[in-house]
Parts: sequence; structure tokens; C-alpha cells
Amino acid sequence: MTFHHPVVIGDIGGTNARFALLPAPGEPIVMLPRVLTAAYPGPGTALWDALQGWTGPAPRSAVLAVAARVEGPVVTMTNAPWIVDAAGIAAALGLDRITLVNDFVPVAAALSALHGEPDGDLVRLGPAPAPRPGLKVVLGPGTGLGAAALAPVGDRLVVLPTEAGHVEFGPAEADEWALWPGIERVCGRVTTETVLSGPGLVRLHRALVHAAGGAEGFDAPSDVCEAGLSGADRRAAATLDLFARLLGRFAGDLAIMFGAKGGVYVAGGIPPRILDVLRGGGFRTAFERKAPQDAFARKIPTWVVTHPDPALLGLAVLAEQDERFVYPCASYP
Repeated sequence: MTFHHPVVIGDIGGTNARFALLPAPGEPIVMLPRVLTAAYPGPGTALWDALQGWTGPAPRSAVLAVAARVEGPVVTMTNAPWIVDAAGIAAALGLDRITLVNDFVPVAAALSALHGEPDGDLVRLGPAPAPRPGLKVVLGPGTGLGAAALAPVGDRLVVLPTEAGHVEFGPAEADEWALWPGIERVCGRVTTETVLSGPGLVRLHRALVHAAGGAEGFDAPSDVCEAGLSGADRRAAATLDLFARLLGRFAGDLAIMFGAKGGVYVAGGIPPRILDVLRGGGFRTAFERKAPQDAFARKIPTWVVTHPDPALLGLAVLAEQDERFVYPCASYP
């Protein structure tokens, strides 16, 4: 085994950091307490606290997924003020190896272990075209927006992380052209992450409210979801419908870019909460509206990932089946 057990696995996002342990090969994952990123100065202290309830052997290695571009053993996070320093964490915890990966590397790896309907962790959106082997794409709106591809190459699986959340994203329908000038810019831009994320839900809702002559919008993504799903706020309901349309459009774009014959999978914290909205038709209609590539898009299945922790599942897969996967990472030492 490349990773010596016990192995610490961790999914470090902009809002939450989730940690777990793999005590020995083939044993079940042992969950550790979830921590709020904002409650700690850095990942080392957060992980130290999370491990305080663990009474087994001290961990020997770790593989951590970080919501940022990973190009070396020191990573500055995109949506949190943490610096993830592999050498510092290894020294603090006495680890003999630590590996850092982009946060969507394990989400893509998890696709090899997830099962479909009726009893699995995938819910289909739209039609059920005949399954085809080939590359798969996963994207996920949460605090930010991540995306990655999983490509079969011989008997191995290659994971291709992306920074697709930071590409420009613009209007296509008439109502969107009227709305777009009122969307809050981030770093002077409207990217996919600007609108297809938790904060993006808030930005879309505020833009809809302002376009209708109102002044107040919700401050939290959970408020937009609750008011929209309950029917308590028609602008919130319209926001969810628009979000589903835009998400379907971008998912279709990724399908065309990668030639994702194996399917497109929507993960992240938001999609399972608004599953009924996504199944309502707007997502899939936008996904397929890809002329002159619409016939290709119609053959691609789309799914929502409902597994509660696909990143931790994928990290466990990577740790236990390291020889099966090829993926970019940074390790220490």
C-alpha cells in the first residue's frame, strides 16, 4: 500500500472541513467530528482537534482534498483564509507521508464506487439513454463550484481536475440578458462560480428582486432554498428555477467539452436539496440545447449524487486502490 495505515482522509472546503480515518486495509471508515473552517486558524489545529476522540493507533499518513488549485505541498485556499502546508501538518501529527489533491479529484474517483437507482446514491435527471462506456464528468455547486473528469485508460482511471468554476459565464435567454447587469461581480467578473454556488443563489435572488423594483434579498443560500421550495417567496422559487437552468446549461457545456459519453454527475451540497426543481425539466432542457451537438447531448445520462460524503468516499477509494488511479497531487516528503 502506498498509504500506510491508519490513514487520515480529509475534505477541506471553504465552509466545512470533514475528516475521517481508515484504521486498516478493508476496514470501514471511522468518521471524525466535522469542523467549521472559520473556527480555526488553519488545518493543522483543526485536524488535531478532530483527532482528540480517536483512541486507536496514531495515524501514519494522510490524503487531504483541498478546495483550491494544488500545484505544490503548500496550498492557499480559494474561499477560506487557510494555507494548507503539507510539511507543517506532517510534522505536527507525526505523519510519514501526506498527499494533497484538488477537492474534486476524490469526487471524481467516487464515481467508480457509486451505484445508481433504485437503492444507490445516484438519482437520474431526465431520460435514461443506453449506458455507454467512456469519460465521466462531475461538477458540484457548494461554497464554490468544482468540476473534474474521470477517464478510463486501459485498466486504469485518470482523474482530470479543473478550475471550471472560474471561467466566464454569460446570459443566453432573453430574461437573462435583462438580469445580468444586476448580478454582483466577483473580482470584476461573472464566472460560473459567481452564479452556480451557494453565494450564487443569493446573487441571483437579489438580481431578480432588484429587476422587479425591490430592494431586499435573502442573505443566506439556505433561506433562498427554504423560501423557494415552500412557495413562501415567488422570487426565491424563480431563483431556483433559474439556477437549475443555468446549472443544466453549464453541465451540458462540460459534456460537450469532454465528450462525456459515460455521463454527467451533479454533486455538491445544493443539488440534493433542490432535487425536485432539478427534475422539473429546466435542467435537462438546457443540458440538451447544444445545437449542432444536441443529438450527442441527448445520449448522455445525467445524475444527482445523493451520497452524503462523496469526497470522503473517493479519498478512501484513492487510499485503498492507489495503483488503480492516475491523478495530479502534491506529496510530502
